[in-house]
Amino acid sequence: MKTKEILISGVTGTTFMTLFSYLVSLADGENFSEPERLGQLTGRLIPKLDKQQSQALGWLGHYGVGLLFTLVYVELWHRGKLKPDLKTNLWLGGLSGLLAVAVWKTTFKMHPLPPSLNFKKYYLQLIPAHIVFAVFAGIGYHISQKTTSYATNN
Repeated sequence: MKTKEILISGVTGTTFMTLFSYLVSLADGENFSEPERLGQLTGRLIPKLDKQQSQALGWLGHYGVGLLFTLVYVELWHRGKLKPDLKTNLWLGGLSGLLAVAVWKTTFKMHPLPPSLNFKKYYLQLIPAHIVFAVFAGIGYHISQKTTSYATNN
């Protein structure tokens, strides 16, 4: 049932991470939304796309990457390499955030038309955003475990 665990964990983690980024954006007055940034980058690479298409690709990409992170998490949890508990997920999120900063920095450097934004603040918010992601991916994992055990017991 790993597919179910990955989907529930990934969607839960990515959704709460995105909500966190929107709340930070509102508080700071700058757009930190990862799916919107991905859509903007896509639209600039493929100008034939309209805004709705590029934003849809941004959202698909954001959730796709969330599922990839979760695939790794679930594999580590299943193999017993890590426990899906709060303490572990806090540091797992911190490490994921550092990886995300490296990926975003590389993406912005390689992109021919990067957006105009305060990169330092953008990178800084990515670390707590990924901590939120990992914590809620862990919660989603526990939910998927309970629904799986409920389904097999009934």
